[in-house]
Amino acid sequence: MPKLPNAEIITIGDELLYGQVIDTNSAFLGQELGKLGIRVRQITSVSDRADEIVTALDLARTRADVVLTTGGLGPTKDDLTKHILTEYFGTELVLHEASLRDVEAIFARFNRPMLEVNRQQAYLPATCVPIRNLVGTAPGMWFEDRGTVFVSMPGVPFEMKRMMTDTVLPRLARHFQVPPIEHVVVQTVGLGESFLAEKIADWEAALPPNMKLAYLPSLGAVRLRLTGQADGQPDLRGRMLALLPALREKLGNHIFAETDIPLEQAVGELLAARGLTIGTAESCTGGYVAHKLTSVAGSSRYFRGSIVAYDNAVKTSLLGVGTETLAAHGAVSEAVVRQMAEGARQRLGTDVALATSGIAGPDGGTPDKPVGTFWLAYADAHQTLARQISFNRGRQLNIEYATSAVLNLLRLSLPPENNSAAE
Repeated sequence: MPKLPNAEIITIGDELLYGQVIDTNSAFLGQELGKLGIRVRQITSVSDRADEIVTALDLARTRADVVLTTGGLGPTKDDLTKHILTEYFGTELVLHEASLRDVEAIFARFNRPMLEVNRQQAYLPATCVPIRNLVGTAPGMWFEDRGTVFVSMPGVPFEMKRMMTDTVLPRLARHFQVPPIEHVVVQTVGLGESFLAEKIADWEAALPPNMKLAYLPSLGAVRLRLTGQADGQPDLRGRMLALLPALREKLGNHIFAETDIPLEQAVGELLAARGLTIGTAESCTGGYVAHKLTSVAGSSRYFRGSIVAYDNAVKTSLLGVGTETLAAHGAVSEAVVRQMAEGARQRLGTDVALATSGIAGPDGGTPDKPVGTFWLAYADAHQTLARQISFNRGRQLNIEYATSAVLNLLRLSLPPENNSAAE
C-alpha cells in the first residue's frame, strides 16, 4: 500500500496560549484531513512572534508533507503570518486583484467603508496560490516549496472551515492522490476502554492488514473507528461492514449506534421511531438531561418538558414524592427517584420519564452516601426501573456521567418498536 501523507497543524496567536480562545480549528482540521487519508502527526501552537513562527515552520517541514497554519492574517499589527511567509519563501507582496474584489464585496455587503488596512489584505506573496475567502477579508495562501505543501488560513473558525471545504481539501486530494479511505464508526456505552479492548481482542487481531481499529473514549462511552485503506480489491466499504455482525455478537447492547451520532441523538431516534414522548425529573443534574435531549434537532417531536426539583419541597409539591418517603430514605434513594420518574410521567403527560437524584459534590456526601452516589430511574405505563451508580471525578464530570447513564438506561428500557410504553 502506498505511503499516506503526513500533516502538521500550526496554530498562531497569543490568545491561544493564554487560554483566552479555545483551539477548535485543530479538531476540525484533524477530522477532515483524516477523511482524506492524510494523517496529522503533530499540532503546534506558537505566539505572535516571528522567530517562533519561523522555527515552527522549519521543524514542521522536516516531518510533514503538508503544513497547515491558522491565524495571524488579520489587518492589525500583531497579524504577522503573511509577512513572515513572504520573507520565508523569499518573495514579495503584490496586489491580487481578485482578492481585492472579494474584500470590497464584503464591505459593500454590509454597507461599510473599506479602510486602507483592509485593502492591504489583498496584497499576497507573489509565489503563493491565493485561496478565496468568501466570508471574511483575509485570503488564504497555498505554497509548494521543496516537496512540502504549506497552507495558510485565517484563525476565525467559520472562515477557515469554509476555505477548507471549498478549496483546500479538494486541492489536497488532487495533489497527493491519496488512495480511498473508508471509515466505519461503532458507538458503545457502558464499557470502559480497557474492558472493551479485552472483549474484542480476537476480533481486532483478525482484521485484515489494510484495516485498523481506533478507540476514541469519552465520558461513559467509547467510539470505535474502523479505518480501511484501498488495497486494490473491490468494495472496501462492503468488506468492512461485513465485519460488524461478529462485533455485534461480542458487544450486544453495549452498541448504541453504528453512525457517528451522540447518545442523546440515538435515544431520540428510538423515541421518534416508537412515537413516544418523554419528560424528565431532575435533582442533581439540574436540567442537564433535558439540555442533552433538546440539543438534538427535531427533539420537539418527543420531548415535552422537565421539572428540576432541586429542593425537596419541589419534589413533593410538583412530583408527588411522599414526605414520608423522603424522611425514611432521603432524597438520594431508590424509593424517591422512582416516585420522581412516575410523578414526572403523570404530571407532564408523557409516555416515558427519566429521573435523577444524587450527590454531585464537591461536598454533601456522607459515609453511607458519598459524593458521586446517584440514583437514576425510568418509568413508563408498565414498569419503573431504578439503578444506582457511583462515579466521582469532580462536580461537572459527575453530572455529565450521570446524564449519560440515565440516557443509556432509557435506551435499554424502551420496549421494542412494535410494542408501546404508553399502553
